[in-house]
Amino acid sequence: MTAALLIAATAPVVHAQQAPLQDKPFAEHKIVLQLSDNDPRKQGLVLSVASNLMKHYDPDKVAIEIVAFGPGIELLRPENPNRRMVESLVAQGARFDICLNTVDTLERERGKRPEFIAAATPVQVGVAQILFLTENGYTLVRP
Repeated sequence: MTAALLIAATAPVVHAQQAPLQDKPFAEHKIVLQLSDNDPRKQGLVLSVASNLMKHYDPDKVAIEIVAFGPGIELLRPENPNRRMVESLVAQGARFDICLNTVDTLERERGKRPEFIAAATPVQVGVAQILFLTENGYTLVRP
C-alpha cells in the first residue's frame, strides 16, 4: 500500500476520482475531519482530534479520514513540521486525502506542481470526497 501511495504521489499527472471507503470492517465509528485552512493551530487541532480519537477508541474500531483542500493541503507538504505526526496517524490507520483540484490550481498559478508526501491519498475533489464519506455513514467534524 505504501508503494502505491508513493507512486501516486510522485506521478507527474494524477487523475483520481474519490478514494474508496477504508477497509475497516470492525470500525464502530467513522469520522471525516475537514482541513481547509493553512493555519498551524488549525492543523495541530485536526491532528490532535485524530490522535485523541485513536487513543479513545481502538484504532481498529475507528475510521478516521482527514480531507485537505484549498490552503489545507499545506499540511501534506514534505516540509510541513507536522509531517511525522501525519505519518504516525497513517501508520495507525488514519487516511489523509489531498484535493487534486487544489494541486492543479497551484500548478497553473506557479508553473510547477507542488510536492506532497507519499502518505497523502489523492482525490480529485476534496469536498466531493467529504460528501461521499458523509453519505456513507461518516460524521463530518471541522475543528
